Order: sequence, then C-alpha cells, then structure tokens
Amino acid sequence: METKRIDLVIVTGMSGAGKTVAIQSFEDLGYFTIDNMPPSLVPKVIELVKHSEETSKIALVVDMRSRLFFDEVNVILDKLESNQELNFKILFLDATDGELVSRYKETRRSHPLAADGRVLDGIKLERELLSPLKSLSQNVVDTTEMTPRQLRKTISEQFSSTEDQTSFRIEILSFGFKYGLPLDADLVFDVRFLPNPYYDPALRNQTGLDQEVYDYVMEHKESEVFYSHLTQLIKPILPGYQKEGKSVLTIAVGCTGGQHRSVAFAHRLAQELKNDWTVNETHRDKDRRKETVNRS
Repeated sequence: METKRIDLVIVTGMSGAGKTVAIQSFEDLGYFTIDNMPPSLVPKVIELVKHSEETSKIALVVDMRSRLFFDEVNVILDKLESNQELNFKILFLDATDGELVSRYKETRRSHPLAADGRVLDGIKLERELLSPLKSLSQNVVDTTEMTPRQLRKTISEQFSSTEDQTSFRIEILSFGFKYGLPLDADLVFDVRFLPNPYYDPALRNQTGLDQEVYDYVMEHKESEVFYSHLTQLIKPILPGYQKEGKSVLTIAVGCTGGQHRSVAFAHRLAQELKNDWTVNETHRDKDRRKETVNRS
C-alpha cells in the first residue's frame, strides 16, 4: 500500500501579524485548518488526516495563545522534521513593533504577553521568545506594509501548486427578484426585460433547463444581444478578480420568479465559462412554487 504523503504548514509568528488572515487563506487553498492549536495535539491531527481520504494538506496555527507553547514546540518540531511522510514547512509572520502596536490600538485588544503592562513590552518579550523559531522557518513574511488581500496573494503564490490554482472559482446563480436578492452576489444582472415564457401555458410549469423553455428565451434577438454584451463584460474582468486574491466570485442572474429566463441565462453562462474556469451552477428558486400567481 502506497504511503500517503501529507503537506503540513505550521503558521506562527508575532501576535497581530496576520495569522487569522493566513489560516483563512490556507482554507481557501483546500487545506484542513485549525486555529490556536496546542503543540502536543499536532501529531494526533496528522494521524487523523493520514487515515482520511478527503485531504492530505494541513495548516495549523500555533502561537502564544497556547500556554504550553515554549515547553512543547521544540520537541514537536524535531519529530515533524524527522517524519518522512511529511512535507513540513513553517510560515512565520512578522511586522515591525510600531505596526503591531498600531494594530493592537485599532482593535483595542491586549497583547497575550503584556499582562498589566504596555503592549510594546509584550511585543518585545514575544519577539525575543520567538527568535529561535523564526530562524527555523522556511517562509518568513513581513506583513508591515501588506493589506489582507496582499497577504492572501503571497500565501497563494508560496503554497499553492499549479493544480491548486482552481482555488478561484465562479458561482453562477439564478434567482427570482420576488424572493429577494442573493446576499452573497458580487455581480447581479436583471433579465426581466426579456419575453416571459410564463405566459405560454405549455411552458409555464417547465424551467430554463428544459430545452423548450431555453430555446424560447434564447430565440429572441434581444436575448442574443444581451448575452453577447454580458460575456464581453464578464470575461475580461475575471483574471483581475483572481489576481486580487478573491477566492469566490458570485454572478447572479435574476428574473421575476427565478424559474425561466434567469435559469436559461445562468445555465448558458455557466457552460461557457466552464471552458476556462472552475464554475459551480446553482438555481436558487427554480423549483420554488407558491399558490399565488407566479410570474417568472
């Protein structure tokens, strides 16, 4: 039986340097993630993932919130380094003292090592304690001048393989305006200006995924003109969203009831974009029925 090789990243560094953003970035890259991980439990997590068929990538935040950190971490790191089944790396996040003080003042949180003293005192003590760990880290990232978006991009560049580039995906969603706008939509397009299949009794109880309804929606000149403009707008901007570190872009297409026109357009757009991107297609209100008159 072939031995499963596990990618393990220990995320650590100065408090306030961006570990929360980092662990969210690893989650977007398909890693199994745990925040505030006690060092002593790291081998147990590795063992669990070793016998899991769902993932072989782990990212764990181990930092000063773990009270036994300095008593345990060196022993654990030695074991991880000698484990031939692991591709093991340490990501150390750092920032200048001035920037860390500024971030703590913005959030009004106390530093874990400051106790009743000044935030700067806690930062200086933490930097001294973490100095040996920083020297062992294969990846040290200074976040002083970075925005969260830039940090996510840096992590993606350093830890995603070619096949992991599918971490950017597009969600194509159809919906009915009568049921409310989708809260997670980034781009919303309205196709209520198009001829409505609802008024054809033979099509009323079908949806935009049925060929008859799809053909009815698309056979009109205004439908083709709109679709052409829609794709000309969307296609050029997709690489920009990916470059800026966005993991999911949700494009919503709406009609009145979300059964006919929006479904047909969302389906056509999804099928075309699938040629170049990872796309999920969802029709929120396609099968929704009410006893009241449903004009989709």
